[in-house]
Amino acid sequence: MNVAIIDAHIHLDMYKQKERQQILQQTERTKLEVMVSVSYDLPSCKVNLDLQRQYEVVKPAFGFHPEQALPIEEELADLLLFIEKHHHEAVAIAEVGLPYYKRREDPELKLEAYIKVLEAFIKLAKRLDLPISLHAVYEDADVVCDLLEKHSIQKAHFHWFKGSKRTVERMIENEYFISVTPDVCYEKEIQQLVTAYPLTHMMVETDGPWPFEGPFAGEMTEPSMIHRAVHKMSQLKAAPLEVVYKQLYANASYFFSLF
Repeated sequence: MNVAIIDAHIHLDMYKQKERQQILQQTERTKLEVMVSVSYDLPSCKVNLDLQRQYEVVKPAFGFHPEQALPIEEELADLLLFIEKHHHEAVAIAEVGLPYYKRREDPELKLEAYIKVLEAFIKLAKRLDLPISLHAVYEDADVVCDLLEKHSIQKAHFHWFKGSKRTVERMIENEYFISVTPDVCYEKEIQQLVTAYPLTHMMVETDGPWPFEGPFAGEMTEPSMIHRAVHKMSQLKAAPLEVVYKQLYANASYFFSLF
């Protein structure tokens, strides 16, 4: 179907130059209107800002990915200052959250320091009136929900979310958004989530260059994969394909204030 799409979460700056150019050159063919390119750290923020200034299709989001060692105080201050200076060119604070996978590798890792950094980004998002896109899965999502509720954050988006039924119900009640990756085509857990979550509060993403399995095994992750994800979502929601496309597009447009 010849319908426009928005990739709500991609690390465009992390692709090799040749791969990035391939994606950018194919946007008309793939009907990709916007890529929200989320940031990993301050150097990543700077690259994403530069990409936005070169390509209209790229919309940057600034943040600090939690699956890494925390920044020292000076580094965090520099990053927050950069976001303050360039927030008018950003569509969100992202990617921020808690280090679920890093803690699985290192059970001694203390969560409190990561919560403190995340709360700084949440406060900044509220003060700058920017939405926030989060890396928070399973039990970490409940901690993040507590913080969002504490600061009365309305526009929150859990990317590639995975969690318990109780957490899903809480997120639906709070009207938080989630985004779905191409693994909806083969992962039962994600398929169940799509079935349960309101279509009005879902978006689609690639999280590229992260690779996928199933029908995407061996392929470079790119936004064109979203079309196959939308087809699967249409089946799961028992909704007309055109309706699903249009709703997902409207959701991302609203959440990131794109148009």
